[in-house]
Amino acid sequence: MTMIVDNLQAVHARIAAACAACGREPGSVRLLAVSKTFGPDAVMAAMSGGQRAFGENYIQEGVEKILAVREWQADGSAPPDSSPPEWHCIGPIQSNKTRLVAEHFDWVQSVDRLKIAQRLSEQRPAHLPPLQVCLQVNIDGGPTKAGVAPQEAQALAAEVARLPRLQLRGLMSIPEPAPDFIAACALHQRVRAIFDQINKTGVLPQPMDTLSLGMTADLEAAIHAGSTMVRVGTAIFGDR
Repeated sequence: MTMIVDNLQAVHARIAAACAACGREPGSVRLLAVSKTFGPDAVMAAMSGGQRAFGENYIQEGVEKILAVREWQADGSAPPDSSPPEWHCIGPIQSNKTRLVAEHFDWVQSVDRLKIAQRLSEQRPAHLPPLQVCLQVNIDGGPTKAGVAPQEAQALAAEVARLPRLQLRGLMSIPEPAPDFIAACALHQRVRAIFDQINKTGVLPQPMDTLSLGMTADLEAAIHAGSTMVRVGTAIFGDR
């Protein structure tokens, strides 16, 4: 537990330093702790250190963790001031898993097809707030990678924004590792350019506000490019 809390503090220090280096406020960048493959105990330790937003790649594993943490809070074991965590699905979604996502997660950052968005919209329970959605963009064109093609992102955004029970918040991307800071910035800035262009068109009922870019190795470059949310796993929880 102590290691995770210490690691969280170190990551927040990295975010603050990166923001200072490019003239941004540290509060303009959210930290998403990527807890995939780590058990509920790791999430509970991070929550004890103040972390509230968690990312899961594997849907079934994520749902089991969500339920375990919910039980931990309900039975009085959690710190008395711990608010419920915010859960983000950041992995690929198959059609037969959309109901689980719609019923248990707060955010989905990996929407890259209208069919998946439609199923999420139809299956989001009425008693829950709208599901917060980011479109995943395949910015460097990897043929085996998930994500909508850059030239198709605007059309998909317009379609998703019209669906009930969903709220389109922004874009997410997972580019291949870049050789250096400048190359990483350039990749992230390409996503930022698509984000800005979609917002400028006026095709959305309200502008997007979330740019989910950057992980443990490249969060500084992502923040320099304008990321508003960095997804960090290894630097918090350790090697998988």
